[in-house]
Amino acid sequence: MKEDFYDILGINKNASAAEIKKAYRKKAIEYHPDKNPGDKTAEEKFKKAAEAYEVLSDPNKKARYDQYGHQAFEGGGFGGGGMNMEDIFSQFGDIFGGAFGGGGGFSGFSGFGGGGRRTVKGSNLRIRVKLTLEEIANGVEKKIKVKRKKQAQGTTYKTCTTCNGAGQVTRVQNTILGRMQTSAPCSTCGGAGQIIDKKPANADAQGMLATEETVSIKIPAGVVDGMQLKVSGKGNDAPGNGIAGDLLVAIEEKPHPSLQREGDNLHYDLYISFSEAALGASKEIDTVTGKVRIKIEPGVQSGKILRLRNKGIPSINGYGTGDLLVHVNVWTPKSLSKEQKEFFEKMSADDHFKPNPEKEDKSFFEKVKDMFS
Repeated sequence: MKEDFYDILGINKNASAAEIKKAYRKKAIEYHPDKNPGDKTAEEKFKKAAEAYEVLSDPNKKARYDQYGHQAFEGGGFGGGGMNMEDIFSQFGDIFGGAFGGGGGFSGFSGFGGGGRRTVKGSNLRIRVKLTLEEIANGVEKKIKVKRKKQAQGTTYKTCTTCNGAGQVTRVQNTILGRMQTSAPCSTCGGAGQIIDKKPANADAQGMLATEETVSIKIPAGVVDGMQLKVSGKGNDAPGNGIAGDLLVAIEEKPHPSLQREGDNLHYDLYISFSEAALGASKEIDTVTGKVRIKIEPGVQSGKILRLRNKGIPSINGYGTGDLLVHVNVWTPKSLSKEQKEFFEKMSADDHFKPNPEKEDKSFFEKVKDMFS
């Protein structure tokens, strides 16, 4: 089971943005690679702290995490190894301040603030996947055709002549305070330390080809509309020896013809006739696992709610399955024949047809209160 992000940073859910940042900085400095050279356990804790901060420092991500937990980012690479060191230092390097000589990276480690070549990552791709309520309830594997850029075969690279493969260019300036040395990513190679040597004629300027690939996406049961999943490495390729970007998958829920979703619960409006309400009936209704038949007891009242346990949507957090709430509505005919009118006129004076609610026949407001409690 994945470790709770709040536990990783040692804070509670009510922590402010400043407290979250302070807690992350403390953990990051404690497990920083410069302080723990060669310690894989410290490196893993360093990554986990960064992953926790990436979510909790973003109000939208934090809200989704508070509601759905780790499942909100299923396949999203959070909570264990999803971020590499390049991601961490490029996004959060400023948080370390001057704790490590003013730089966010490893001392002498190629790829970070210490002045070495950085790893280039390809751009991310975004798609939207529409799911039926049945697919959401049961989980589904979708095979989607994705247009992505891949490195063309035959493309070769050589050391960048501007930075000599370092990925950064160092400049020394004379100022009134003395000689100042600054470093910046090489503008020629973008910090990769390599430039294209040869490429096929049909490749673009970066040695890439536009391709179409079928990607398999496993979608867990219980996802919600607007949730975003991530398939690592299925975005655009990066030049040279870089790493591919990610495929971001936005979930869109299709409307169901007869079922309405409310969290993990489902609602179904069942309409019955006067005679069915008085005599009882057996009715077939829709569920996300197929049709089921339910029994309507004689004398059922309009507004009665029948609860079918575990016939709703599985919780994305693994907290069980919601229910299906069947709302019974007695249909009143809008036109009557002469014989029907005579029957109801005759029955209007009958005591059996006069309203006589019992204690178990709750009012509308009581039913609404029960639904939200």
